[in-house]
Amino acid sequence: MEIPWYFLRNLLQINAECRSCVQLPGNDEENNDLFSQDLYTEEDTHSGVNALDLIVALFLCADSFLQQEMSLRMSMCQFSVPLLLPHSNNSQCGLMLWALRGIVKEWCPHSLTESKGFIEDTIVEANIPLYSFVCLKNSSLSKSQMLNLVLSRGQQSHNVFIHKDMEDRAIKKEIANGLVEVFWYLPCGKENLDIFPEPVAFANLRGDISESHAQFSFLVQVSTATFVFLDKVEEKEQETLNSFKDLRKKIFLVVNRKEGGEKENMMSVQRTIEKLDFPNTNVIIKDKTVNKTYFSKKLCAAIKTVKESETTNTTTIDLMYEKATELGLSVDESKSDAENKAAEQIVKAIGEQSIPKYKKLNDDKEKRDFFLKWMKLKLDAHSREKLLQLRNQFKEQCKTKDTELIKELDQALLDSSLGLEHFMREMGLIYEFSQENTEEISRLPQLAAEMVMDGHPLELLDGDASNVPEKWVSAVLTEVHKKVGNRSRLLVLTVLGVQSSGKSTLLNTMFGVQFPVISSGRCTRGAYMIFLRVNEDYKSELDYDFIVLIDTEGLKSADLAQLEDSYEHDNQLATFVIGLSDIAIINTAMENVTEMKDILQIAVHAFLRMTHVGKKPVCHFVHQNVGAVSASSKCIAERKRLLDQLNEMTQIASEMEKQSTIKQFTDVLDYDMEKNNWNIPGLWHGTPPMAPVNTGYSEAVAEFKKYLLETIKSKKTSESTQIPDFLEWIKSLWRTVKYENFIFSFRNTLVAHAYDNLCKAFNQWEWEFRKEIYSWQEQTEVEILNIDTESDIENWNKLVSEKKKELSTKIQNEQRKIKENLEEYYKRKDRRVNLIERYKADFLNSIRSLANETEPSVRTKLDRVLELKVSQKKAQEIQRKYRVLIEENVMRLLCDCKMSNLSEDQLTKEFEKMWSESTANLSGLEERDIAGCVLKQLRKNFSNRNVNQELQNTNLKKYEIDLKLHICGIASREFQKMHQKFLSNLNPQTQLEKYKPGYLSDFIDLYKERDDCQRKANDYIQLCFKPAVEDFINRSLGVDIVDEILTSHHSAEYSSRSFFQYNIQKELLEKDDFECFVKYISNYEKYVKNWIFQHIQQEMTYENTLSKLKNNKLQVIIKKVTAAIEVASRQADGVPLPNNNESIERFVHGMRENLIKDLTISVEDKKRILFQIQSTCHPFINSVKMALENLTTELQELFLKSEDINETVRKLTVKPQDELFKRVFGCGKQCPFCKAPCEAGGKGHELHSAAIHRPQGLARYRDRISTKLVPELCTTLVQSDTSFCNSDTKGQFHPYKDYTTFYPDWQIPPDPSIEASDYWKFILVKYNYQFAEEYGAKPADVPDAWKKISKEDALKGLKDAFNIKSENS
Repeated sequence: MEIPWYFLRNLLQINAECRSCVQLPGNDEENNDLFSQDLYTEEDTHSGVNALDLIVALFLCADSFLQQEMSLRMSMCQFSVPLLLPHSNNSQCGLMLWALRGIVKEWCPHSLTESKGFIEDTIVEANIPLYSFVCLKNSSLSKSQMLNLVLSRGQQSHNVFIHKDMEDRAIKKEIANGLVEVFWYLPCGKENLDIFPEPVAFANLRGDISESHAQFSFLVQVSTATFVFLDKVEEKEQETLNSFKDLRKKIFLVVNRKEGGEKENMMSVQRTIEKLDFPNTNVIIKDKTVNKTYFSKKLCAAIKTVKESETTNTTTIDLMYEKATELGLSVDESKSDAENKAAEQIVKAIGEQSIPKYKKLNDDKEKRDFFLKWMKLKLDAHSREKLLQLRNQFKEQCKTKDTELIKELDQALLDSSLGLEHFMREMGLIYEFSQENTEEISRLPQLAAEMVMDGHPLELLDGDASNVPEKWVSAVLTEVHKKVGNRSRLLVLTVLGVQSSGKSTLLNTMFGVQFPVISSGRCTRGAYMIFLRVNEDYKSELDYDFIVLIDTEGLKSADLAQLEDSYEHDNQLATFVIGLSDIAIINTAMENVTEMKDILQIAVHAFLRMTHVGKKPVCHFVHQNVGAVSASSKCIAERKRLLDQLNEMTQIASEMEKQSTIKQFTDVLDYDMEKNNWNIPGLWHGTPPMAPVNTGYSEAVAEFKKYLLETIKSKKTSESTQIPDFLEWIKSLWRTVKYENFIFSFRNTLVAHAYDNLCKAFNQWEWEFRKEIYSWQEQTEVEILNIDTESDIENWNKLVSEKKKELSTKIQNEQRKIKENLEEYYKRKDRRVNLIERYKADFLNSIRSLANETEPSVRTKLDRVLELKVSQKKAQEIQRKYRVLIEENVMRLLCDCKMSNLSEDQLTKEFEKMWSESTANLSGLEERDIAGCVLKQLRKNFSNRNVNQELQNTNLKKYEIDLKLHICGIASREFQKMHQKFLSNLNPQTQLEKYKPGYLSDFIDLYKERDDCQRKANDYIQLCFKPAVEDFINRSLGVDIVDEILTSHHSAEYSSRSFFQYNIQKELLEKDDFECFVKYISNYEKYVKNWIFQHIQQEMTYENTLSKLKNNKLQVIIKKVTAAIEVASRQADGVPLPNNNESIERFVHGMRENLIKDLTISVEDKKRILFQIQSTCHPFINSVKMALENLTTELQELFLKSEDINETVRKLTVKPQDELFKRVFGCGKQCPFCKAPCEAGGKGHELHSAAIHRPQGLARYRDRISTKLVPELCTTLVQSDTSFCNSDTKGQFHPYKDYTTFYPDWQIPPDPSIEASDYWKFILVKYNYQFAEEYGAKPADVPDAWKKISKEDALKGLKDAFNIKSENS
């Protein structure tokens, strides 16, 4: 089975050596190289097959369409092709008219040489004389070899016909006897090169005539002359010849006179001549002294003589068909007669200038394929006929030099090319513009999809209208996607080059497809694509389901050269197809330097624009018509020159595209001089039309294909594009190309999804960064607050300085982690990161901004904690002084009272008296004059600006001063209140009052000598640990609330900015509250903050979520306290502390040391509690454990009670509403015209942008004359000639086109094709009059179509605007 596949593979690659693939290799090793071009030749020492048997077998096994393709490729190789194909055992044969239908040839008969005309026609339709060559079984002269010599003037011949001398040893034919091959000689119009002045066909019957009587009979009757090769004539053969006695004038005997037995042989020949009455002129004798070359010339002369003597010497298709049927031969075309007639009816209707009634495409695939092929053949023939007439008229008019008429004929030539693609285009137009979706209309995409899957080209870009039929292409390819089970991974390969440079032939040769090859009658317009299915066993290697091949019209086309916008047309085409491609092949001809520079300029422009899009196709330069010898010697120099040209083009293009940072071609693409350049020899080996395909061409193309596919397998860099993504890409890319928006922005759903995914990931990295810093900050603040109050303040400052250094290192490490995450993200293959490459710099800037924003903020907070500690020190010194005094007085009072027997009431009365006397002179902290400080700062600000001089110049400055004084006055009063509250919390009097009940209890217990162990333990837990635990929860609860919301069922709302916007706007639509819309548009930041806070309230109330979070934090810290108790209750060696009173001090000190990074425990509180404690250590520890359990229960019960969430949030160190706001708000900038919020990622971006702009009337813009609200979008107006004015322009009108003068940091694409979302159309229509009243304007003149938009349409428009595919609720 290997030999047929190797033959077919090489034949489809137009390799003229394919007929040598007739033997298996000598070794038994299996060749697993799918792309190997090693040919199995005759030298291999293993049995093989006869090449003719191989061809017959393949034609017998092939279907009608493969037969046609094989015949075409064999004809291109200048091989003979089957005309009559023997069936099994030569029992019958068939006429292969259908198989030959696809062969179209051009030739120039000498009769047209003077007029420089030529003929182009399907070879079987042309009336060409047929000369048949047959032999008797005893013939020793090879007719095939003689034919080859005739067709090559006796020189080194191209083996048109296979003959036995081509092989070292003849392999016996098994099934090829009875095969009739045909070959056409076609003149090029040059007498010194042409063998025959007119076209001639030669038929060659394999085997002798006695075994193939039907074939011989057919050939004799349809041929101009039949040449019978023989050495002698046997009796049976004489009878066969005698049966054609009436046609004897058409039969020529070619007698080979051999040595030995010559007389007897010649006598048999003589008898035959006499019996059949053959004219002497019909007998050609090869004498044994005459060599084959000389005899071939004699034979050639005889053919010419016959040709000149015959007046009606051509063979028609009708005659062949008729004779074949008459003789009982099968005709391959007969099974497609119905399809032939149907196609004929349509083609006839074209000339009637009426719309033909299309025959329904049959559901039977074979019948449909036949119909389509017939249509193609007949339409091509119709175009050739029409174009021939027009060309002749064009020549005549060129002589008269009537420019207007010439121009009309020139356009007529362009418009008169008609092919199957035009009928597919009409199917698409019917579908796109049909008002009713009938069953027949809805079936059109299904039919077209079946055609696409059968290998028919689909028009991607209408070259005549310069338009992409988006609806049609989308419908067809969606059907294809369904038919393959929604698994349609695509690899897109495009070829670009000048007209007639061999682009289509290159693709056809590489992949065995059938793009129409440019001829004198046809030329590709626009762009077509073929979907080539990847075999199941090869899908896993390539990781693709289809290879999409895109063939384009030639750049620098002569047809468009006179048009002013031809360069733009070429740029659009190149940008569009390169933007769709994974692999782009630039096809150039090295011999035309000027042309090549133009093509390079266009291609570089396209590649440069792709850097905006995020598409980075692999680029290969194919240099056609470069011989292998010259390529090897000049390779390095030529490629270096090409790179220099590419760099030059890149600099020019970068200036035009306003990308000054790009200087070299390697800045645009990864380009390797060795791997990205391919030299391919010329297609033809000699002068057409008789030149065969150059073997070097097919081998070079095969090597190129092999490299491409191996590279695809080994270097897969991104997620495969499937058909739905490809369609979205087509739509957005074409829109961007059409409106030249590359210098502004490129966004479609694929880019948006990729960008959105990166934003989600980045938001998570940013939150992890913040959490890590918050955790570090929390521990550091506790550590600072827990510094020994007795130590020097200088040591405190030193600690804070060290912590600031530690902070810098910490932030650098966390910053590096985010950068590493970003780099790793861009290395992934499943997130289409190539589409968002251009945003990488923005996210790197955001990382820097995050670090730059965080470090100063944390430093400031550490300074504030230090200030707080210093303030506490002053208060605690006063507090310590009075604590010692009170404790001394308590002990003194105890001694005095011990002398008397007093009740508790009396003891309490004595204690109160002592307390009052002890604290009578207690003073608090000094209160600062906040208002005075603010006024001083304000005066300093004014003095720096020389206000007195400014006041003399303008009254505006006086207004500024008054405003600042008013604002600062309000602020200073609020600051004063905050300061007073702060002092109240630190007031020694307040703190000592907190201790009063404890001292009273101590006094009474000491007096009555009661056990104070449990009470002291309770006080220890309540006074030292309860506030510390509550503070711990408040410090970290904010982070937990954020985490809870980000992991709850509403997490998607905060996953990205776009989804957040979608949810807010969806809620606005559902609320149906005009005032909310006004707040959202006019005060966006405030509205978002309120919305987030309300959402937090809802989430925390839901199922006691806040209580659960608090309880979780409580469990964490209680676990740590419990662990600290276990550690503190033991000595360093693990032995329990001694059970004495002194050990209690050690235990309490150990507790504080073990929790110094988690809890802030007051030293003064600890000392107060240990005052005159009478218990021993072990009972105290047990009591502490019980008190801790009671505290846990107490707090859990407190958490379960309904609590004011506002109050809880107010106490938190990390405000959850602020963290969520940072996450989704972005930079906070709004479009200066429509107030749409900026959607650029992070805060580090240089330019603000919004994917969807709104009607400007929603942001108060109105027409100055009519005062009506403006319904247009910014994207439309910035491309128009209108102007705007606002406070930024100081009331002066300024052109929208130059909006960047005032708003240089905004990026608004000038694209009139972009419409407002149906959401905002609906809102403007619904609240038109209310907006007008609110803004003091007149209602907008909205289009009637907007008034038909429903609320459901608005919601769908909202989803479309933010690329929301499904609800995540």
